[in-house]
Amino acid sequence: MDERSRPGAEGSMTTGPDQGAGNRAGVLGTALAGVLAFALSSGSWQWFSTYLGVTLLALILSFARPPALTPGARSEYVRSLTAYSLVVGLCVALAVAPAMQRWSWFFPMPATRTKCAHVGSYAALQAQAALSDLGSHDSPALAYAQSDQSQHAVNDCLASTTTLWLPVYGLAAALLAALGAWLVSRTGTRRTIAGER
Repeated sequence: MDERSRPGAEGSMTTGPDQGAGNRAGVLGTALAGVLAFALSSGSWQWFSTYLGVTLLALILSFARPPALTPGARSEYVRSLTAYSLVVGLCVALAVAPAMQRWSWFFPMPATRTKCAHVGSYAALQAQAALSDLGSHDSPALAYAQSDQSQHAVNDCLASTTTLWLPVYGLAAALLAALGAWLVSRTGTRRTIAGER
């Protein structure tokens, strides 16, 4: 057995297909983590979602390289680029969801924000009606309960609209990632061809 062919031997090299398999595994693992994060999320988008999205994005950018454009393998390149960019878009969507829900300058939805404020007022009235007998004993507690119920109702209302629009933001990020990866790959291919000449 050749000394260099043993795993871990000095001077041994990882072949191109093995690197590609590692990249695909990284993309699939990140996609699975993103899907699980979406499946486990409920109610209002919390800032932990931003942490998840940024962490997954750091993993995908660090350990899964964009596919390289190779002559004669265009369909495989398109599939790999699509998978890579969609995972990047998913990570970005996870990261920006809480900001979309909370910041009107980032995601205006004025009609929805007005309706959600009315939903919050209704929730406060419900809390007051449910605790009306206890209000005379502890007015600050009743005020806190009203405020808390109102805030929860507003957050849940805004979160549902945010979730409806997240795919648009995710797809936009995926298109930008695909365009950027394609431009980098195309530039690298041109430089390689120019160097061979």
